[in-house]
Amino acid sequence: MTIDLANPPSDPALLHQLLRELVDVLQERDARIQELEHQLAVLRRYQFGPRSEKADPRQGLLFGQAPEAPEPPPPAPVPKPTTNGHGRRPLPKDLPRDRIEHDLSADEKHCSKCGTVLTKIGEEVSHQLDYVPASFVVREHVRLKYACKACEETIVLAPMPDQPICKGLPGPGLLAHVLVSKYDDHLPLYRQSEIYARQSVDLGRSTLCGWVRDCATLLGPLVRVMAREALASKVVQTDDTPVPVLDRLHPGRTRTGRLWVYRGDDEHPYTVFDYTPSRKRDGPVAFLGDYEGYLQADAFAGYDGIYAGGTVLEVGCWAHARRKFIDAQETDKARATAAVDFIGQLYAIESDAAERGLDAEERRTLRQEKARPVVEDFRRWLDAQALVALPKSPLGKAIAYALDQWTALTRYLGDGVLAIDNNAAERDLRAVAIGRKNWLFAGSDAGGRRAAIAYSLIATCQRHKVNPFEYLRDTLVRVTTTPASRIRELLPPQWKAAREAQQADPPAEPPPPTAPPAAP
Repeated sequence: MTIDLANPPSDPALLHQLLRELVDVLQERDARIQELEHQLAVLRRYQFGPRSEKADPRQGLLFGQAPEAPEPPPPAPVPKPTTNGHGRRPLPKDLPRDRIEHDLSADEKHCSKCGTVLTKIGEEVSHQLDYVPASFVVREHVRLKYACKACEETIVLAPMPDQPICKGLPGPGLLAHVLVSKYDDHLPLYRQSEIYARQSVDLGRSTLCGWVRDCATLLGPLVRVMAREALASKVVQTDDTPVPVLDRLHPGRTRTGRLWVYRGDDEHPYTVFDYTPSRKRDGPVAFLGDYEGYLQADAFAGYDGIYAGGTVLEVGCWAHARRKFIDAQETDKARATAAVDFIGQLYAIESDAAERGLDAEERRTLRQEKARPVVEDFRRWLDAQALVALPKSPLGKAIAYALDQWTALTRYLGDGVLAIDNNAAERDLRAVAIGRKNWLFAGSDAGGRRAAIAYSLIATCQRHKVNPFEYLRDTLVRVTTTPASRIRELLPPQWKAAREAQQADPPAEPPPPTAPPAAP
C-alpha cells in the first residue's frame, strides 16, 4: 500500500493496518539481511578462516550452558626419549646404494713428515639422498622359434606371456603408473603426456585414455566382488560428492554427476565407489539392493525410501549436526557455542574410548554411562531453545536439523560397533575433491564409472597400507588368467596377506647339483 506522507490517513483502523504491514516488511527484511550476513560470514570463514571444526572445551564455561566434561584417564607414562628429536631420519634400508669412493692421489699417500707410504686403516661413510628421474624401459619379448629339419613341416614358436592389453604397447608397470598418477596423485592425463614428452616418449592423451578404459574393464570384476563384500557389513557408511561431467549439449557444456562412497565395517574392510549421472535416490537404491543393517549417512532425503522398509536402520552423523551450529556462531555466538560444547562432550567420550582401546561392548557400556546423560541434557536444551529461536535463523535451522535427526543421531548409543559420525567416508571422498581441482571434469558418464573403479581399488589399498602401484602392477597381469572362482584372492587385503606370507616363508632354494660319480 502506498502512503502519501504529505496527507497521511486519519482513520485509526487504516493506520493500524499500515503499521502491521510495515512491521511485517521490516521483519522479513531483517531476516533476509541476517541470512545474507550469515552466508557471507560462512563463505569468508571457509575461504580465509580455519577449516577445523574443533572447539575449545573451555568455551562452554563462558556461558554456563554445557555439563562438565568427563574426567580423562591418567596419561600413561611416556618413556624418556634417548635423543632430542632433531636430526636426520634414517634412510630406508631397501633403497639401492651407489658406492662412490674418494681416494687420495698417489702423492698424498706419502707421510708429510717422513715420506713413508701411508697404510689404509678404515673409511668414513656419509649418506646423500639423490633422485633419479623415472625412466622408461623397452622390454623386448623374444619368442624363440624351432623347426624340424627332418620333415621340414613342423615349426613351433614359444608362447607370449599374458599381458594386460593383448598386443598392446604398455607393460603392467606403465599402466599402473598411469592409474596411480591420475587417481592418487591427481595428475590429469594431458599433464602425464607432457611429462612423458620430456623423456622423448610421445604418448597422446587419447592413447592414455584408452589404456585407462582397458584397465577399468579388466579391474571391474574385482570391484564388483568388493561391493558384495562391503554390503555384507553390519554397518555401511556412505557419502557423495559432485563431479562435473562434460556434456556439449548441456548449457555451460558440463552437468553434475555424483560419486558415492560406500565404506564397509572392520569385518568387511572394503571401500567402494559408485558413479551416477545425478543425485537421484535410484543410485543408492540400486547399489544397496537387498542390504540389511545400519546405514550411516547425512540427512539426504534420497535415503528415506531405503529406511522406509525397516531392514535398513538410519544412523546419523554428529559431525553434520555440529557443523550447522558452528556456522550459526556467526550470528548467535553464545547459544551456538553452547550447542557445540554439548557435542564436544560426546566426542571427548569417544576419544576416551579410543585411547583405552575398548571393544564394541565396552564402548556401548561407556556410552550408556557417560554419553547418554549428556545427550538427554542436550535434548532438553534444544527443546527450550526451539521455543525462542527464530525458525529461519541459522541457529533455528541448526536446532531443527538436530531435532529432526534425533533418533538417527542417538542410535549410536545402543551399539558399540557404530561410530559417532561418518567422517571416515568423508575422508575417502577427499581424493575426489582434490583431484577435481586438477582434472576439472569427467569426459563422460563412462569416464565417471571408470574413475569409480580406480578410486575403489586405490582407497582400499590405502585402507590396508598397500602400495597401490605395486598392487596394480601385479594384479593387472594376474587378473587376465585368474578364474572367476578365485578372483577374491586378488582383492587388496588378500593380496597383502599372500605377499606377507610369501616374504615370511620364501620358497626353498633347490639343492646344489651332486657331483657325478668318479670314473672307474
